[in-house]
Amino acid sequence: MYYARRLQLKQTLTRKSCFLLGPRQTGKSSLLREQFPDAPIWNLLDASTYRKLNSDPSALRWELRALKEKPKVVVIDEIQRIPELLNEVHILIEEDQLKFVLTGSSARTLRRKGTNLLAGRARVLHLHPLVHIEIGADFDLLRAFNHGMIPSVYLSSAPDEDLEDYCGVYLREEIAAEGISRNLPAFSRFLEVAALCNGTMINFTSLASDAQTKRSTVVDWFDVLKDTLIAHELPAWTESIKRKAIQTSKYYFFDLGVARHLSGQGQITNRGKAFGDAFEHFIFLELKAAQSYGVIKDLHYWRSTSAMEVDFVIDNKIAVEVKAKETLDHDDLKGLRAIGEETQISRRVVLCLFTKAEKRGDIEILPWRQFLHELWTAPSSKKS
Repeated sequence: MYYARRLQLKQTLTRKSCFLLGPRQTGKSSLLREQFPDAPIWNLLDASTYRKLNSDPSALRWELRALKEKPKVVVIDEIQRIPELLNEVHILIEEDQLKFVLTGSSARTLRRKGTNLLAGRARVLHLHPLVHIEIGADFDLLRAFNHGMIPSVYLSSAPDEDLEDYCGVYLREEIAAEGISRNLPAFSRFLEVAALCNGTMINFTSLASDAQTKRSTVVDWFDVLKDTLIAHELPAWTESIKRKAIQTSKYYFFDLGVARHLSGQGQITNRGKAFGDAFEHFIFLELKAAQSYGVIKDLHYWRSTSAMEVDFVIDNKIAVEVKAKETLDHDDLKGLRAIGEETQISRRVVLCLFTKAEKRGDIEILPWRQFLHELWTAPSSKKS
């Protein structure tokens, strides 16, 4: 089964080429086959293709120029495996006016090698795991909480085994192979401790102690997780005037299932703290994907030095609190009431398990499906 994705590349490619980045198995190749079925593809995971182009990158240029009909779009999968190919891509963009989609898991390897990143001739786009609107009527919230939204895992008949393989083979071996650590057990401990801190303000000193490594090493490893799109940073909203804001960022893993598996957490049911944490993480991932796909521009969280907090601030004007509850009490709204004193905030929303929308003063109480439907069907959500 293939779910149509919200990220549309054709509009971008009318203007310039693009890097399409995202963790493994998020569906980059499937997306390209669906949107550009006739595009020639050079897959650098294929051993023979890799050997040929690694020994002679100019072979790409001569092969493309030998084609009888100039393609509208050319795809190179896993471009970071041969960064030198970008010089050839640059020539073909300039001299042959070709458009390229260059896929990879991150630009980290390219930057580290000081490679030609096409000097503004290619836009960087990010592909996330599935979002609920892409799955539609088949979407299962508890399945997403437990197994995540990586397409191959979400659709798997054995998702726990597939998550084990993904976390073991990809995260521990391939990310470690980025050159950040020769000590795989230490990096594995770090991943587990980082997953336990998912969605929280990170105390790097404490985390380093738990991971049994140096603080500077933990900071570097978090940078790697961000560069490889395994973790997303949620910066603090610091525009509040009435109350001084904390400036420390939060971090969330890119997938619910990966975070649950790495933390060693058991199955999540529809009750308890784990469900509430997963619900907040789920909403964050929907909002982060919306930001990447051009639906919203800015995403932050807010916490004052007096411990008032709101889960998300969207575009500096919409405050969103997430509550995995079917009833709300006075204290559940205190963060939104506090941030409502800031003149920039024009809308305050609680996302919860209600079946119908309500209002308490100027605060909206919305079923989460209603809010996300509004988010993804807004006119701006059609942008690439």
